[in-house]
Amino acid sequence: MKIKLVRSRIGSTPKQRKVLDALGLQHIRQVKEMPDNESVAGMVKQVAHLVEVTK
Repeated sequence: MKIKLVRSRIGSTPKQRKVLDALGLQHIRQVKEMPDNESVAGMVKQVAHLVEVTK
């Protein structure tokens, strides 16, 4: 799955920032290719309002 950061990290909580760091997303419009598994899906769910996912 491809995960794209579409909103800024500035207003997010420290826990959400750690999730974005774990996903490797630092900058707006940055895209990362991640495996489609339960752990990644759980992380995406935590920051669903900040990212856009395509399969």
